[in-house]
Amino acid sequence: MSHRADHRLRDSGRVVELHVCPECASELVHPVAWEEAGRLHWDVTLRCPECEWLGEGDFDERAVERLDEALDRGTETLVHDLQRLMRANMEDEIDRFVAALAADAIWPEDF
Repeated sequence: MSHRADHRLRDSGRVVELHVCPECASELVHPVAWEEAGRLHWDVTLRCPECEWLGEGDFDERAVERLDEALDRGTETLVHDLQRLMRANMEDEIDRFVAALAADAIWPEDF
């Protein structure tokens, strides 16, 4: 289902936050495509992964900058979560290796 995002997001007269879905209010909306449409405007196609909303529109540079900032924050969160998960997995592997050493379950042939 496709909507003109600019109409749906601007009707209320509020500040356009492109990362927020107008259908389900998810903050996971991301651009599928964007291209410059003039000096201070961008044509952007947006998608919500939660409700599968899809919209497009012509947005001013400030709205697109706020979207870019939201995407950067999301990337930082994902990287932080990935690092935390990798650390937890490594700790688990170390604990299992230490337990195997203590149980004499590791032989030179294992390497």
